[in-house]
Amino acid sequence: MPHTLASLVNHTALKLTVLAGEGQLDVPVRWAHASELIDPVPYMEGGELLLITALKLDAEDAAATRSYVRRITEAGVVGLGFAVGVNYEGVPAALVEAAREQGLPLLGVPRRTPFIAISKAVSAAVAADQYRAVTAGFEAQRELTRAALGAEGPAELLARLAAHLDGWAALYDASGAVVAAAPDWAARRAARLAEDVGRLRERPAPASSVVSDTEGDDRVELQSLGTGRRARGVLAVGTAAPLGTAERYAVHSAVALLTLTTERSRALQDAEARLGAAVLKMLLAGEPDHARAVAGRLYGGLLDAPFRVVVAEPVPAEEQSPGAGEGAASPGGLDGLADAMDSAAARTGEALLAVPDGGRLIVLVTDGGAAADACAAYAAEAEARTGAQPRARGRSGRGESGRGGTVAVGLSAPTGPMAAAHAYRQAEQALSVARRRGRALVEHEDVAAGSVLPLLADDAVRAFADGLLRALREHDATGRGDLVASLRAWLARHGQWDAAAADLGVHRHTLRYRMRRVEEILGRSLDDADVRMELWLALKATSTSEGNEGGAGSSPSL
Repeated sequence: MPHTLASLVNHTALKLTVLAGEGQLDVPVRWAHASELIDPVPYMEGGELLLITALKLDAEDAAATRSYVRRITEAGVVGLGFAVGVNYEGVPAALVEAAREQGLPLLGVPRRTPFIAISKAVSAAVAADQYRAVTAGFEAQRELTRAALGAEGPAELLARLAAHLDGWAALYDASGAVVAAAPDWAARRAARLAEDVGRLRERPAPASSVVSDTEGDDRVELQSLGTGRRARGVLAVGTAAPLGTAERYAVHSAVALLTLTTERSRALQDAEARLGAAVLKMLLAGEPDHARAVAGRLYGGLLDAPFRVVVAEPVPAEEQSPGAGEGAASPGGLDGLADAMDSAAARTGEALLAVPDGGRLIVLVTDGGAAADACAAYAAEAEARTGAQPRARGRSGRGESGRGGTVAVGLSAPTGPMAAAHAYRQAEQALSVARRRGRALVEHEDVAAGSVLPLLADDAVRAFADGLLRALREHDATGRGDLVASLRAWLARHGQWDAAAADLGVHRHTLRYRMRRVEEILGRSLDDADVRMELWLALKATSTSEGNEGGAGSSPSL
């Protein structure tokens, strides 16, 4: 524990006496310093025991002593030692009174006790305290290391750390979710710090910050974990007071150990990334057997169960809806999506294959697994940030809603290794629809279960439709007939002359004449089913107002 004025007073060899400030003797002493300056304040750092003989100070002048004592007290001096029998036979009453007014401990130093003896006593005590702190820190390091290597891993490490700090500790994963806390009640307290953790994760690791728990009296310190550009996790420790030397050693040890357990070596990450890219390339090339052989134990479990293909890409700022990025913190685009899925998979022990592809991210996730749910939750959070209203849900129960935020995601139907290439195309088609409709996530089942008409809201389709119908519209613009409306009515009635004529309010012979003019102008026969289909889709494409820009996906450049 820190050296105090009381321990100096109790030091039998020093023979110090207490003349004032008896109630303040438990204050820690950082150093002992002798100075005869009238104003020693510029040379003080706070926490010192100041030793004087009053060589230059008129210690019997009440005004001078009050001013002197007030200045050194305000500078953080914790005690004043006065040499008795050197310049004054006794301790001047004015000095004692001034010390009592300021509540400053005043110690009488007998002539036979040199100031150097007091300085040595303080120095020895400070050194002993530092040694105890270092020893306690090393012991904590050994204990935390044993805990990290044990079966319970980080959970046990946090429990030991919380005991050393006489406080609480919590671990957050790369997505900012609380994965472990000690004691158990600390999980609720740690969850309240989500925004502070999110801000720290945006800074390059290593980084730290100190925050206050507004609902408690804790001083909370956050430490990011990792050595790269992005933090792989965050450690939070809550204590009633600032960390001491021993506690600081323990926290630093925990950060180092947790970094080792949460961030694998860069070489291993690169090797796994290359392996995952090779497995995905073989699957998309229609070589499932080779893919299984290469996947081994790392990805083999993923290929043994139904999986889904996820294709995600960032949404440029100009395509985001008004208000995107305002209010809550941004989830972080593709990096945030990858972290969310990776953290969810790690918590449940399921395999995850994620491969960056240019500006895209291609992921294989277990159908119905935690990573797939994390992907849907991430997309829902992105849409909630934009204030979008949910639309009808798909068959899987995950909603297609509103405009997307920072990412657009396409999700295939459940599949296996034999049909991975087909599933990839499904995910790309769903991604194209998501981009076109301004949604954060679209599943292939939702596209297949819906109407084809929203898919016509594409610039290329509209250009084709406008070109196909331009001659008819130009004919109608001259006032020589209503060929476009007549064609639409006739196609809607499946070529039934009487019904279509009735809808138009004209005679069926008039309608027959108009359809012959359509054939003449377009140079196409309406008896051809393909021609009728193209004309119907062209009419729909030019009349629909649904959809935004979106393009078809491209093949992966793996």
